[in-house]
Amino acid sequence: MGNDVIRLGSRGSVLALWQAEHVRAEVEKRTGRAVEITKIRTTGDVILDVPLSKVGGKGLFVKEIEEALLSRRIDLAVHSMKDVPTDLPEGLEIVCITRREDPRDAFLSVKHPRFEDLPKGAKVGTSSLRRQTQLLGLRPDLEIGQLRGNLDTRIRKMEEGQYDAIILAAAGLRRLGWDGKIRQYLPAELSIPAIGQGALGIEIRGDDAKTREAVAFLNDPETSVAVRAERGFLKRLEGGCQVPIAAHGTTAGGVVHLAGLVGRPDGSMILRGGRSGPATDPEAIGVALAEELLSRGGKEILDEVYRHPGT
Repeated sequence: MGNDVIRLGSRGSVLALWQAEHVRAEVEKRTGRAVEITKIRTTGDVILDVPLSKVGGKGLFVKEIEEALLSRRIDLAVHSMKDVPTDLPEGLEIVCITRREDPRDAFLSVKHPRFEDLPKGAKVGTSSLRRQTQLLGLRPDLEIGQLRGNLDTRIRKMEEGQYDAIILAAAGLRRLGWDGKIRQYLPAELSIPAIGQGALGIEIRGDDAKTREAVAFLNDPETSVAVRAERGFLKRLEGGCQVPIAAHGTTAGGVVHLAGLVGRPDGSMILRGGRSGPATDPEAIGVALAEELLSRGGKEILDEVYRHPGT
C-alpha cells in the first residue's frame, strides 16, 4: 500500500487525543503506514462560558476539522459520533463506526453512592439538555448546573464541591482509565444515552480511496447499524446534539431495537417509545420511531425548544 503518511485531525482534549492515538496505533499496526496527528481547535473548545444549547448551530466540535479535511490539510478525522451532525458537508463521508464502548451515562459524586441517594435540592452538573430533561423528569427538585470543559475539568469542579454530583458519558471515563471514579452506571430506563454515545466515527473525503482502504477494518457492523438507526431518528427530528432528544439502538439476530425520547428541558413532559425492525434498513426504524413521537406531541415540544434554546 506504500508508506506515505496519513494525516489525522483531532481536537486537543485529553479524551479526543486518546481516541486519535488509539486509531493511529491500530492503523499503523494494520497497514504499516505512518499516521501523524494534527490538533485542531473547534468552536466548541473555544466557547466554554456559555451552555452548548445557547451557542446555536450544529457541528460545534467538528466544523473546523471538516474544513481541514476539505482543504486537504488532513486525510481523516476521528469524532465522537454524538458530536457529528446528521448532514455532512458535500464531499465528506463517515466511512467507519468503531466498536462501541459502554454507551451509558455515569453518575459521579464525592458524597453520594447512587443517583437515588441525592438529597432534595441537590446540585447536579451536566452540559446536556438530554440529561437535564431525564433527571428533572425523575427528580423535579434537583438543581441542574451547567457544566462545561474537558473531563478532567468537570471532575475537578465536582471534587472541589461545586456540585453534589455530575453526569458524564461512561465511555470517555473508561477509555481514559478513570472508570474507578464512576459511582453508578445509569440504566437506559433512567437515562437514555445520546445518539451515537460511546462510538467513534472515522470521516474522510469521499474520493480518497486509499485512506478508505486503510481504515475499513475499523468498522464494527453491529455498532454501525445501531448508530445508523439512532441517527435516522435524530435526522427526522431535525435535532442538533443539544436538544432534548435521546435514542439507543441495540442489535440481535439481524434485528435492530431502538428506544427513543423527546422531552421538555424542565422534565415536565417526556415522550418515550420503541421500535424494532430488520438491520438491513436501520435508518427507517429511526424515522418510524421519530414519526410516532412527533405525532404524540413531540413536534410541539421541539418547536418550543427551538423558539427558546437553552431554557
